[in-house]
Amino acid sequence: MTSAGIARAPFGTLQDGTVVERVTLRGEHGFEAAILPFGAALQALLTPDRDGHCDDIVLGHDELDGYLAQRKFFGATIGRYANRIAGGRFVLDGETVKLEANNGPNALHGGPQGFDRKLWRIVELSDDAAPTLVLERESPHGEEGYPGHLTTRVTYRVRGPMELAVAYEATTDRPTCLNLTNHSFFNLEGARSGGQILDHRLTIASDHFLAVDATAIPLPGPPRPVDGTPFDFRKPTAIGARIRMDDEQLRLGRGYDHNFCLASGTSVRLAARLEAPNSGRVMELFTDQPGLQFYSGNFLDGSTAGKGDRLCRQSDALCLEPHAWPDTPNRPDFPSARLDPGQIYRRSIVYRFSTV
Repeated sequence: MTSAGIARAPFGTLQDGTVVERVTLRGEHGFEAAILPFGAALQALLTPDRDGHCDDIVLGHDELDGYLAQRKFFGATIGRYANRIAGGRFVLDGETVKLEANNGPNALHGGPQGFDRKLWRIVELSDDAAPTLVLERESPHGEEGYPGHLTTRVTYRVRGPMELAVAYEATTDRPTCLNLTNHSFFNLEGARSGGQILDHRLTIASDHFLAVDATAIPLPGPPRPVDGTPFDFRKPTAIGARIRMDDEQLRLGRGYDHNFCLASGTSVRLAARLEAPNSGRVMELFTDQPGLQFYSGNFLDGSTAGKGDRLCRQSDALCLEPHAWPDTPNRPDFPSARLDPGQIYRRSIVYRFSTV
């Protein structure tokens, strides 16, 4: 299928012979988003710089084999639970839910075979008002240990001149915990530019963050104020300005890998703004999620080759992941991630691009 706003093409083949497509949603001024049903992943995102030159600004692979060979979460939809759950277990309605520990002692990003390792179904393609792709998958009760048969939909929509909206919906047949997000790695200078993100200027609309232990699990007690710490991004600040300060939390994360607590409420609001000095690209991130995980690409170690056969190294890209707070199922003092039968899980992310 090819239209003014949508293009489909084979991207690769799974081991069982299933062909995985690449669906491209086109906006204006060369803006376009390419999505893979494998992992419901954002494979490419082309945006113009201040001179009108379009470049891909997310890490990933040029072929499906790269995604199959190594699990790096590039652009993927993360579930059932984004981030970490301490000890790979939690108690729900008096019953202990046991998960597989795949990140030291903890469960990370849905377990060894999370949503990012699954092939989603294309259930809708629409170019009526805005190019739109809807993907769906059924997660059976007990998958990776999580209770409840879950039906999940992810909608990618290109809106306006340069805006990508990502919407999540899910229902369950029994009580469960759910936390979905997108795990794109951004470099607003371009994924193949060779530049780092340390000079990107970041603003995060948050007064508090969650300090963590050596395994990246939030410490007991309330969130810490960002005031007077390297975690204060309330005003535009270069990411590299304080990343090497002698700070215990920066040592534990090898940089930034922390949840920032967003204002409470259910409305979509501005959570972060990112600006690249050379290209002039600006990304504003809006969400209705309670938290934003800022990850400065600390564990990109050169072991993976990405687009253009470039090795992905530390500080080549960053992640801004809107989601529930880490380890929420074990923390009744945190905003709840519980989903019950009869409820509909609805969460949104909007990426809005411009230039300066």
